[in-house]
Amino acid sequence: MSPTVPVVAVGLVGGYATARFSGKRQLGGVVLGAAGAWCTREWARQGPVVATGLLGTYLGAFGGSHPLAKKIGAWPSVAAVTAAAAAVTYLATSNRS
Repeated sequence: MSPTVPVVAVGLVGGYATARFSGKRQLGGVVLGAAGAWCTREWARQGPVVATGLLGTYLGAFGGSHPLAKKIGAWPSVAAVTAAAAAVTYLATSNRS
């Protein structure tokens, strides 16, 4: 498993939790951004297509969690988009032979 898979999860869940429990959305953004930046640097080692695709997935998960939260609630939304982003990251970065 790529070390970026758990960092994707920490970035999305940790970013939301930080914003929610601190009351400071910007602080949650720092967590989200730091995790995304570190992952993007790691993904870039596999090439620009992988890095761009996975960064788009990560940011899309963040953006998609907002309208989804209106339908199913905040925490279930964060869990759903995190699971999806982590799964895509795993599939794109695992060394399958």
